[in-house]
Amino acid sequence: MKIDPVNLEWKEAHELLVSCVVPRPIAFVSTIGQDGVFNVAPYSFFAGVAVKPMLVGFSAGWKEDGQKKDTLVNIEFSRDFVVNVVNETLSEAMNQASRNYPSYVDEFKETGLTPVKADIVKAPMVAESPINMECRLVQILKFGNLPRRNSFIIGEVVRVHIKDELYVNDEIQMSELKAIARMGGELYCRTRDIFEMKRPVPLI
Repeated sequence: MKIDPVNLEWKEAHELLVSCVVPRPIAFVSTIGQDGVFNVAPYSFFAGVAVKPMLVGFSAGWKEDGQKKDTLVNIEFSRDFVVNVVNETLSEAMNQASRNYPSYVDEFKETGLTPVKADIVKAPMVAESPINMECRLVQILKFGNLPRRNSFIIGEVVRVHIKDELYVNDEIQMSELKAIARMGGELYCRTRDIFEMKRPVPLI
């Protein structure tokens, strides 16, 4: 099978891409709006971008009516956000947060999550998340045409919060983190089945 993406409708291209790029980590992004309302929403087009400075990025698609999603609107206002890692315990709340709530709705209240004041940024952290990354906005890149536009949001990580029990000998214990990831369609995967491979010896 050979497929040329340019010939696909938006939905077809979306389903193809999310089924090829797997598994995808989930950025559970919390923000604050100009009206003070908290927002939290999952994004699985998410990646580390750089180390020094420490940068992360995620892609937020626009709404079907061509309007910006609340996450993007809030970040443009506050110039910051928090990326909260999603583990198995958080999976149901994360899924509920993917609903298209009106902007005046506090999604922490709707999903039963607990907002915690961050140390540096204005956006709240998710208390139930095992890892929280406070981020300051660096850049927003726009791709595509309305109404199906995407914004890739890049933030500098200015502080990382890790649950004490997960951080042992200066390392995050991957086996205890129990993060989940997104697959194609409505499928997710667990990260319990972990194996180790040593890097090859450098060539002289």
